[in-house]
Amino acid sequence: MARIRWVEEREATGEIADVYAAWLAANPGREQIPGILKCLSLRPELFRGMDEVSGQVHFREGHLTRRVKEMIATYVSALNRCHY
Repeated sequence: MARIRWVEEREATGEIADVYAAWLAANPGREQIPGILKCLSLRPELFRGMDEVSGQVHFREGHLTRRVKEMIATYVSALNRCHY
C-alpha cells in the first residue's frame, strides 16, 4: 500500500483524468500510470512537469541509448531493492 495518497486511474476526474489520458496516449502499450508518476496525481501540474523533465533527461538519445539508460536504471533499482 502506498504511503503517498494518489488518484487511481479509475477514480480520476477533471484535470488529472486529462493528464492520465495524455500520458497513456503518449506511451502506447502501457496500461497503467507508473506509481512514481502517480504519486504526483494530486498536483497535475507537477505530474506534467516531471514527465517533461523525465522525457528530456532519461529518454532522449545522446551518448547513451535509451536502452542502455533503462538497463542502468533497472540495475540500480535492483541494487536498491526498489520495484520501480
